[in-house]
Amino acid sequence: MSTRVFMSSGDLVADRRYDFARDLQLRGDLYGAADLMAQAVELAPGFASAWFALGDIKQQLNQHDDAIAAYRRAIVADAEDRHGARLRLIRLGAEPIADMSPTYVRALFDQYAKRFEASLVGNLDYRGPELLLRAVIAARHAMRRPAFFKHGIDLGCGTGLAARAFADLVDRIDGIDLSPLMLEQAQATGLYNELQVADAVQGLSGKMAASADLIIAADVMIYVLDLVPLLREAARVLQPGGLLAFTTETHAGDGVVLGEGLRYAHGASYVRDVIAGVGLRLLQLAHASARNESGVAVPGLVVVATKD
Repeated sequence: MSTRVFMSSGDLVADRRYDFARDLQLRGDLYGAADLMAQAVELAPGFASAWFALGDIKQQLNQHDDAIAAYRRAIVADAEDRHGARLRLIRLGAEPIADMSPTYVRALFDQYAKRFEASLVGNLDYRGPELLLRAVIAARHAMRRPAFFKHGIDLGCGTGLAARAFADLVDRIDGIDLSPLMLEQAQATGLYNELQVADAVQGLSGKMAASADLIIAADVMIYVLDLVPLLREAARVLQPGGLLAFTTETHAGDGVVLGEGLRYAHGASYVRDVIAGVGLRLLQLAHASARNESGVAVPGLVVVATKD
């Protein structure tokens, strides 16, 4: 998924140039599109959407210096970076790796809310909730405890895919998500006792200590650079014997990288170190892919930890 945010320049001629340029870009006429998009930003120098689109076109043309310059102008025009220009700069090596703008993440999922499941499940063969469900059941079996939970928290709950997967295992489940429009879809499922608009760390920080015996996060960590604050809050909220289960994308090296899909990939050793550092005990760290891209499985991890 990628954002296609459009913020009008306020200049009808510049907006039309933008529309014509996007049409040419989609038709494959990149040079014509670049010319028209350059005209749009000349007419409206503060036109963030056009600067971002110009950067995208220049990147497709392998004119990386021009792309970098355009992305920087997009950030100047929109300090909240709703288009994700800084992520493009990171991928181009022009900026160090950094946190995603919450406004970008919210915009990304707000625009996909109504077609999210069709896009993710239908087109990308998304299987994160099912992977978590199997991992949690296996962990409970190894602990010789029943796979049933009184109070679960679904981080980045989206439209409710994970709640559906865990419905028979959890007596009460609350959802937290940054996107209000995604939460509208989750509300319609009738599966959640409580829904909250917040990022994962903020949402958990409002929960009482030792108040949940299950915390799940399907396809959430890929939008989180530093897992420490989030897992520290999860450890605080978990009851002794409770489980934290999440998926993330991964790579062969150490640390965290920003992948081609503009999502973070966490190295396995990094995940192990963070879990130990926040006082949780790792029960499972398995290589498994939660989604495909262009028909190829994206490398991933399924992680289950407990609080002793």
